[in-house]
Amino acid sequence: MKTPSRLSVNVNAVAVIRNRRDVPWPSVTHLSALALNAGAKGITIHPRPDERHIRRTDVLDLSNMLTEDMQGKELCLEGYPDKRFMELLEEVRPTQVLFVPDDPSQQTSDHGWDFDENMDLLKEVIAQAKSLDIRTSLFVNPDPSQPTLAAEAGAERIEIYTGPYGACHADKEAEKRELEKVVATAEAAKAAGLLVNAGHDLTVENLPALIERVPYISEVSIGHGFTADALIHGFTESVRRFRGALGEL
Repeated sequence: MKTPSRLSVNVNAVAVIRNRRDVPWPSVTHLSALALNAGAKGITIHPRPDERHIRRTDVLDLSNMLTEDMQGKELCLEGYPDKRFMELLEEVRPTQVLFVPDDPSQQTSDHGWDFDENMDLLKEVIAQAKSLDIRTSLFVNPDPSQPTLAAEAGAERIEIYTGPYGACHADKEAEKRELEKVVATAEAAKAAGLLVNAGHDLTVENLPALIERVPYISEVSIGHGFTADALIHGFTESVRRFRGALGEL
């Protein structure tokens, strides 16, 4: 029996390629539909203020597609909770929101929240999201001290930043050390009553070791690694490959 998918495909990189030209292809919605029809559980997007990849129109198009044609599939909006993002959240009402501490100029989400400085903000925006019946997740560093703070803020999940783990692909000893940090953080989240997501630089090669140690991960959000794989194998086959690496097939 096949197990349910834990794969959420981040399609920001698709939008980056499209935005190199003033043309509508590659289509964010079309490739998202391919991934979902191939077995992915959902789509993750990060609409930044400058729209350098995902545009507001993409958010609306994807939301409409999932509502009309993809019942049971999920949309996760990722972003910094400024006024504009919170207004978009209220308009779209995705399945899940991932709040990240990004400066607008950052290339990608590359660190977790500083809870000492942002606890009041996080409590406020998490309460707003919950009032809209949106599942809440906070981006945290691979540090076991962080999940209890995320729980204090009111989050239902954390997403562990796995970039340091993924960056060790050429150094197996360092990879083992970074994996231990991820595992310890996941265990702390479980003890705090939170569900665990993971994301950043996850690949077909490094997912199996992570899932073996943290089999209770609820979701992995994969964008760059998935897109790189799909350039070789295609979106449909890459969904199969990543779900295989997750032990789902």
